Amino acid sequence: MRLSGTSAFALVLTFISAACATAPAPSPSPPPRPAPPAGLDLASLPGWADEDHLAGFDAWLTGCGVARDAAARVQCDRALQIRRTSKPVTPSAARAFFESGFTAVAAETVDGRPGLLTSYFAPEYPARRAVDAEFDTPVLARPEGWTRGRTLPSRTEIEAAPEAASGTPPLAWMRAEDLFFMQIQGSGYLTLEDGSQVRAAYAADNGQPFVGIARPMAERGLLPADGTSGDAIRGWLAAHRGREARDVMALNPRYIFFELDQDDGGDPAGAAGIPLPARRAIAVDPAHWRYGDLVWISADGGNLRGARASYQGLVVALDTGSAIRGPVRADLYMGRGEAAGSEAGAVRHPLRMWRLVPRD
Repeated sequence: MRLSGTSAFALVLTFISAACATAPAPSPSPPPRPAPPAGLDLASLPGWADEDHLAGFDAWLTGCGVARDAAARVQCDRALQIRRTSKPVTPSAARAFFESGFTAVAAETVDGRPGLLTSYFAPEYPARRAVDAEFDTPVLARPEGWTRGRTLPSRTEIEAAPEAASGTPPLAWMRAEDLFFMQIQGSGYLTLEDGSQVRAAYAADNGQPFVGIARPMAERGLLPADGTSGDAIRGWLAAHRGREARDVMALNPRYIFFELDQDDGGDPAGAAGIPLPARRAIAVDPAHWRYGDLVWISADGGNLRGARASYQGLVVALDTGSAIRGPVRADLYMGRGEAAGSEAGAVRHPLRMWRLVPRD
């Protein structure tokens, strides 16, 4: 995560640029936090009154179990008690829970400018068990003896001799552009020719750096500068399938290997090890955030064609990604499938973030 099973999603395309394709990782342990400054009342957050507090409450319950801070554990237990004793939990009760249990502290960039919100999703693609003219790109298993941090050949070299790179036969076959996108997201769901579905989960990588292709495509005149959304990049690659598309994809040397699991119909797990609630989970930089942190995001003014005007709301930090760096940088998990992917591909918004600090 991008998705730890894997996936928002920085420089390939909006969500491609988000590139949450990272290995599953234990909960990060950044240096101990200094005492936070005095917090703000949540009612002062932009858009707080219009929030769906009940949806935020449900997301917090999904992710708060991985929180490490003692005060966060107290609030997690308190939320669980509210759920047990309130049948059902009302929106007003959810709002009261947050306002009585947390204060807000703004996250700041070094220069005081807004950060960046991107988005990612869990893609769903057709695949085949055997190669054919259209589905000609193999989904490769983890190389035997692979260890984290090991540097393997680049994307171009692996694709030139795929079975030698993996050491085992391909797991499935995909269209080249679909596999490229799934590698950026870090995981995905495959529908095989008999209608069965499996989940392709991150298994290994080649240790090469992630390089976004959106900017070089714009610089080469392949796409307009404000037209490098996920859909636009995918459309170009599909229309130029073959050597031309492969030359562009080769600009990103990073390569992801997969394992296939049964599709349980839910959302994939992030790096924190729990399923990601759609539109309520973010990937963050573990140097500045911890898994289980409750966060308020406010992002206005996307600059890609088709972008929504704004994103505001309660989210939980449950994932990380190689392109997600900095204290005001987030990759919003949008959900599964084509609609989620189309929206995720147009998210590139100036971002402000507040950490919701639990009261003792």
